[in-house]
Amino acid sequence: MAETLLLIDDDADILRAIGEYFERLGYDVSRESTAAQGIETFERVRPDVVILDLHLPDASGLDVLERLRSANGAVILLTGQGDIETAVRAMQLGAENFLTKPVDMTHLAAATARVAEKVRLSRHNARLRALDHESEGIASLGVSPAMLELGRQVGLLAASERSTVLLQGESGTGKGWVARVIHNLSPRAHEPFVEVNCGGLSATFLDSELFGHEKGAYTDAKERKIGLFELADRGTIFLDEIGELAPELQPKLLKVLETKRFRRLGGTRELGVDVRLVTATNRDLVADVEAGRFREDLYYRLNVMPLTLPPVRERSREDRLALLTRLLADLRAQLPGCPAECGAEVLDRLLSAAWPGNVREMRNVLERAMILARGQAAIGVEHLPPDLRQRATTDRRYQAQSLSEVERQHIERTLRHHSGNRTRTAAELGISRATLINKIKVYSLNL
Repeated sequence: MAETLLLIDDDADILRAIGEYFERLGYDVSRESTAAQGIETFERVRPDVVILDLHLPDASGLDVLERLRSANGAVILLTGQGDIETAVRAMQLGAENFLTKPVDMTHLAAATARVAEKVRLSRHNARLRALDHESEGIASLGVSPAMLELGRQVGLLAASERSTVLLQGESGTGKGWVARVIHNLSPRAHEPFVEVNCGGLSATFLDSELFGHEKGAYTDAKERKIGLFELADRGTIFLDEIGELAPELQPKLLKVLETKRFRRLGGTRELGVDVRLVTATNRDLVADVEAGRFREDLYYRLNVMPLTLPPVRERSREDRLALLTRLLADLRAQLPGCPAECGAEVLDRLLSAAWPGNVREMRNVLERAMILARGQAAIGVEHLPPDLRQRATTDRRYQAQSLSEVERQHIERTLRHHSGNRTRTAAELGISRATLINKIKVYSLNL
């Protein structure tokens, strides 16, 4: 993909000359002659590099520089006056370079290429950090063979950006979270992720939500509406509770999956979209097909790659520990001042609970406990709901330990199993090698 360049200068001859020069070099160039137009184009295009004139008719170039830098813009400043004091001020405000007019085009091109490369590397590193974070999210599915295999399949599905996904499992098992992980790890990660719940909506309203409508399509349709499939173009759309989809909408969804085309409600023109579909249900769709409540052809179209998320009660103790660790980490970021550590007795009770509401219930209990324990070092039994405060542990073979101690021991055992090989250990744990090295430092593991 070509680098994008925005030129902001009130001299039409300079805009033409510099713009044409960079277009010959392969850049995608936008040109503006005022500060206001330049800022508007920057916010719309988000170019890799901005070449900005210091003297503009409607604002100081330094003020524009400050505005662009606040939005993480990479700016090269041009001026007809080689003012050292201004140059110093520009660099303090974050300019990547400061060149005087008449500018040497070869020099400007080299400076621009360096800045574009810096921006590209910065974005690439940010993407790698996001991938690393999401990979750790997959690891929080658990460490049992079944959950490691589930994590592996999630990673494969993320890479297969056009494959339709059907997530199955009881309510609250984390299907929505897995859908977002699949999107965030896919090549579509920088495009929209749109979530729709198909349950409890009338067929007409859901048709309008998904596919949009034309003005006058029904009584309250006073103007044209863009549907969520259009908004999700090039990204991912997640249809939760797909088993609740109205029978009259099922053929329309099938057509979108097969042709990537649809019509707005009340419209006559077909529209094309490139959308990756992820669906979820807690129903038995096979039984619904047999009962005539769900189209068989649509079911087979959705069932390209099904994944089943087990309820929490069926997950191993170590899998539940991985889940607790992720939920506590997520909540800690949202609840500053609240403890994210559990006492040994608390951890024992949390890992022994049946969790009929699955991950959703577990998260709600942890959030409530953290709020009640605000200002304290750790969550105590007194911060748990009454049923967990009264419940005795059901696994007498389990020795109560802190969350961090269980994690430390598990990492140490895995490292010893692989004779200290960090690459193989990280792969088995389902985390990045960098994360493993950090854990080794935190827990002072010397193997």
